[in-house]
Amino acid sequence: MAARIVDRVHPVRPALEAVPATSHAPTPVPRSIRDRFPALADPAVVYLDSAATTQKPDTVIAAVTAYHARQTANAGRGTYGWATSLAARIEAIRGRAAAFVGARHPDEIVFTAGATAALGAIAHSWGLATLDDGDEILYNPADHAANVLPWHHLRDTMARFGRRIVLRPYRSTMAGEADIDDILAQVSPRTRLITTSHLHHVYGGLSTLEELRGRIDPEILLCFDCAQSGGHLPVDVLDLGADFAVFAGHKMFAAPGVGLLYCHRRVHDRLRPFLPGGHSGVRLGTDGLVGSGMPGLLEGGTHNIPGILSLAPAFDLLDELDPTAVAAHNRVLTQRLIEGLRPVPGLEFLPGPAHAGCAVGYGIVSFTLDGIGAADLGFVLADAGFLVRTGAHCVPSAEPGAGSVRVSTHLYNTLDEIDRFAACVARVAGS
Repeated sequence: MAARIVDRVHPVRPALEAVPATSHAPTPVPRSIRDRFPALADPAVVYLDSAATTQKPDTVIAAVTAYHARQTANAGRGTYGWATSLAARIEAIRGRAAAFVGARHPDEIVFTAGATAALGAIAHSWGLATLDDGDEILYNPADHAANVLPWHHLRDTMARFGRRIVLRPYRSTMAGEADIDDILAQVSPRTRLITTSHLHHVYGGLSTLEELRGRIDPEILLCFDCAQSGGHLPVDVLDLGADFAVFAGHKMFAAPGVGLLYCHRRVHDRLRPFLPGGHSGVRLGTDGLVGSGMPGLLEGGTHNIPGILSLAPAFDLLDELDPTAVAAHNRVLTQRLIEGLRPVPGLEFLPGPAHAGCAVGYGIVSFTLDGIGAADLGFVLADAGFLVRTGAHCVPSAEPGAGSVRVSTHLYNTLDEIDRFAACVARVAGS
């Protein structure tokens, strides 16, 4: 199965790059952290689907509940205290978000309805406004649909108005990373954007594109889908050299329906309004729409206020634990899982850390098992208390009927849970 997905193996980075070096060992994630997630109270249930959505800590649940129970208002729409205090809190959280992703300026952070909406905003507010006939975008067809379909939609929309843009696909390596050699082979003088998954949602491979530095035109924009890396490991958009980066709140302990879009200031003057309307930072001028600047240019309509408020306690939890400790915890769990599953007869790992040349791991491992379909295996595992994702995992290029089991961990998972899961898969394989 893996051979149909990738064509070559690219050298893998050293394992130490999985967790940035620090002057001291990261503080271990305390076992008691699980007690802060009410949905995990039943020890018979092992949640291994955090790449789909994370469980919510009690503080996030309290933040959402408090908004609906006390002083519900529309932020910034009135001069009374409830509205003005909410507006101030939202701007404070914008600053927290900027610091969390390593942005220099709060106006580089846009609140969206999620990572999918953020990528759609890039395609519409940047792509429609700046791309000319013959311009090219490089993308990975094995990435999540949210980082594939918007570019096809953009191409189809522009074709209706006589502008033809080119989408150039590149490959993944057996380590689950973007194939840098293939990207370099695809880059041309008409390349305007390279987009990639920072942490692949199926393969669990980390792509920083750092090998491209100094080898491509610096005017080519870089876009990172950080939906899986945000909250799993430290993410610094400046270190990545990102022009755009997107994050999903619900995958880093916050409520669903809220996301972050990072737009580097160097691209601000190339953006057009997205969802113009009430409180969108856009007004009618004598020659058409006039924007009042970022981030309002891309934030039309009413914010998902409880969702944004939920980000603050999510950031608090991640800051308290130290993202390097969370990354180290997931790496240990990933390696333990690979070790436990490797001897299982008939089990085949998809590209990812199981094929890497060193001990890497970011909490995502996918596999197939001979003799049983992924969906059926998922039902068997769920009956035994193990909650995993099965199917094509929102990969548009997946072959019809293709599917795998994806295991994804987070800070509330334990080595004992991993060992029990691997033993369960082994029993199924031997039955």
